[in-house]
Amino acid sequence: MGMSSDPIPFKLCDATMLRLVREAARDSGRVFVVAHAKRRMRERQITLTQVLDCLRRGSICEPACVNIHGHWQCTLARRHAGDDIRVATVLERRDDAGQWVIVVTVF
Repeated sequence: MGMSSDPIPFKLCDATMLRLVREAARDSGRVFVVAHAKRRMRERQITLTQVLDCLRRGSICEPACVNIHGHWQCTLARRHAGDDIRVATVLERRDDAGQWVIVVTVF
């Protein structure tokens, strides 16, 4: 899965971005973790459970903005199992499946 779908055409405030990420992340099948993020998860000993918890219950620590590909992105933070987790995410719209959350990196 690449980031080739049409960008979300409207301006997102942080509250709307957070709501859309949380809605999409309720279904783990709509969360895609790119290879870079998987490597960082292994390096930093961050589990998928921690990433999903951050997406579902975290707060925005870097505001929503449009990336160079025209997609909305933000970074969420959450303390989980004694670890401070940050997840950089991109919101992508798929006509066939609604919103997808792309996990770009974790730290």
